[in-house]
Amino acid sequence: METTVKPSSRRMSREKILVDIPRSDMAFFRLFADKFGWQLVNKQILWKEYMKNSPKNVDLSEEEIMEEVRAVQYGKV
Repeated sequence: METTVKPSSRRMSREKILVDIPRSDMAFFRLFADKFGWQLVNKQILWKEYMKNSPKNVDLSEEEIMEEVRAVQYGKV
């Protein structure tokens, strides 16, 4: 009796991880990632995307923003 496995119609689940790699090894790691179809994103790219998509005119004062930042930093949220 043969068993056939049909491919899942759902997209492959993905994990996002942070890896600290020496710059000297990045060329090898990029080749490795390309071979497996992984997507590499560095902190500069993430920061640029965040800044591009962040609101430009916020109706909050700097003090209100800092209150929220401190609340998150010190676990008061």
